[in-house]
Amino acid sequence: MAALLKQLMLQTVKTENHCIRRCFGQPLVTKVGPTTLCLLASAPRPSYLIHARAFGTAEDTQEERKKTKRNETDFSNVGRKIKERIIQVLDEEGNDLGNMHRADVIRLMDERELRLVKRDAQAEPPRYQLMTGLQIHQERLRLREMEKARPKAGPILTKELTFSSNIGQHDLDTKSKQIQQWIEKKYHVQITVKKGRNADELDNKTEEIFNQILQTMPGIATFKSKPQTIKGGKAVMCVLRHLSKKEENAHRESQGSQRRDILNKEGSNRDSGDPHP
Repeated sequence: MAALLKQLMLQTVKTENHCIRRCFGQPLVTKVGPTTLCLLASAPRPSYLIHARAFGTAEDTQEERKKTKRNETDFSNVGRKIKERIIQVLDEEGNDLGNMHRADVIRLMDERELRLVKRDAQAEPPRYQLMTGLQIHQERLRLREMEKARPKAGPILTKELTFSSNIGQHDLDTKSKQIQQWIEKKYHVQITVKKGRNADELDNKTEEIFNQILQTMPGIATFKSKPQTIKGGKAVMCVLRHLSKKEENAHRESQGSQRRDILNKEGSNRDSGDPHP
């Protein structure tokens, strides 16, 4: 039995030596003794595992982030996958139903045949609303229109307009309409008024011109830069801009307050004019 085992091991070593010689062109001479044969026979061959690691490009990572961001901000039905345990719920009319357990919300969805959309993920607890499929579709259209109407980020263009202080009223009205169109498109408008024949009347004349232009755009435009003399006093320049949202709201509130004051005065005058019985 030992002789057979020795013969098998010698054959194995000879076969391996032949393979190595074919690969490297060098013979491998090994003296094998009884002790070595025992070690070779008893030592198992180690198995080497090569682990392959998945890799991706930076573009793939960016694309995945974009998809995740779109999914988080997309106005759509969340179905039954409510991550939070307790949420604030609004009904299809916008009425607050209070805080509810997600199991109760799912039950309410099934009873009313409604869908659930996320309204405010930053609220505590997060705010959701029950809506019909038609309401979701209409809300998507509204958000899409708002996105189209939103001004694109970028530098604000400036339009320039130059004319003389001796301009006629008809020409001034025409230029005022052009300025209003630019202002409504959120452009800045730089207006330069050149000195006329009478230099002494320049300041008063230009101030009157600027006031007339602004009066044609109540609640729309204001000064970005106040009128100032340029070219050694030979001209006056100013820049107009569109009102900000805050300024527009303040203007509307001011107009509403003035109307209320006028109505109150008219009512007081009528009351004071009525004969007493």
